[in-house]
Amino acid sequence: MNVDFLIVGQGIAGTLLSWFLHRAGKSFVVIDNGAEPTASKVAAGIINPVTGRRYHTTWKADELLPHAEKTYAEIGAHFNKQYLVRKNIIDFFPTPGAREVFVERVQEGHTYMDAYPDQNHFNRHIRYDFGCGEIRPAFVTNLPALLADWRQWLSDKNALLEEDFVADDLQLEQEGVRYGALRAQKILFCEGPAGTANPWFRLLPYALNKGEALLIECPDLPNTHIYKKGFLLAPLPVQGTFWAGSNYAWEGLNEGPTEAFRLRTVQLLEATLQHPFRVLHHHAAVRPATVERRPFVGLHPVHPQIGILNGTGSKGTSLAPYFAQQFVNHLLHDAPLTPEADVRRFTRLLSK
Repeated sequence: MNVDFLIVGQGIAGTLLSWFLHRAGKSFVVIDNGAEPTASKVAAGIINPVTGRRYHTTWKADELLPHAEKTYAEIGAHFNKQYLVRKNIIDFFPTPGAREVFVERVQEGHTYMDAYPDQNHFNRHIRYDFGCGEIRPAFVTNLPALLADWRQWLSDKNALLEEDFVADDLQLEQEGVRYGALRAQKILFCEGPAGTANPWFRLLPYALNKGEALLIECPDLPNTHIYKKGFLLAPLPVQGTFWAGSNYAWEGLNEGPTEAFRLRTVQLLEATLQHPFRVLHHHAAVRPATVERRPFVGLHPVHPQIGILNGTGSKGTSLAPYFAQQFVNHLLHDAPLTPEADVRRFTRLLSK
C-alpha cells in the first residue's frame, strides 16, 4: 500500500497533523497502539494565554489563540460537535503581593488580563482573602472526545494501524520509506514521551515531566469559569465535574498516580471549595516537554524522509494546531518554519 505519509502517534500532535494533511488532500496512515493513559488523553485541554507568577504572556499567544480557536471549530464542524468552549480564568490571589503584580499588569494594559468587577462574586463557592482577577480569553478543549472521534474516522477510512511502531522495521529508501507493506514519501513522528527512544531523534533535549490530576464531582460549583488558586480547577463536559491539577514531577515518571498528590490536592480542595465534592478518578501521564520549552518541528537534517512534531509539553492544546499546519505547509509548499521550533536548530546534534 502506497501513501503520501506515515504518522507515528495519535496524540494531539499526530491528530492535528493528520487533520491538516487530510484537509490538503494527502493520503496517510497513522500508526498508534491506543495505549492508556497518555498526556493528551489526561490533560484538561486548557488554553491559557498567561503564565507564571509574574503573569507573562505565553510565547506567540497572539498567533496561537486565534489559530487554535479556528482549528477546533473546523474539526467540530466536521463532526458536528463542539470541542472548544470558552471558559475565562478567575485567578484568586494567594497573597497581597500577587494581587499587586496582577494590578500592575492590568494598569500596563495587558491584553489578556482584567480586574474582575465584583470581587465578592465567588464568595459563596470559593474561599479567598485577597481578591481575584480575570484572564481572558481562555478555553477548555474536550481532548478525549476529539481524539476518540478522529481515531474512529481514521479507522473507518482504513488509515489507522493499531499496533506498536517498531523502529527496526523501518527501511529508509532513496525516494521515501518502507514499513512492512506500507510505502510512503515520508514518516512523521508524533510520539510524545516515546520520542526520547526514537533512533533518529533521541538526542534532542527533551525534559519529560509527569503531571497528575483528579477528576471530581462538585454539582454546586458553577461551570462558568476555570478557577485558579494554587492549582487549576477546570469544568468538564459532564455537568458538575471538574479537572483539578496539575503538578510537574521530574522523577518517578513511570510510577503512575501517587498518593501524595491525591492527599495534597484533596486538602487544597477542602480548603478552597465552599461545597462538598467527591473524587471520581485520579490520572497521571508523562508530558513530552523540552529543555527550551519550544517544540520540535520539521525534517531530519540528514534523513529528509523523516520528520517530527513533538515536544509541545503542557501547551499542546495551543501549540499543536499552529505548528501542525505550519509543518504541513512546509512539507507541501516548502514554507518556512518558526526558527525557535525548527528541529534543524539541532543539526549538529542530529548529525552525529
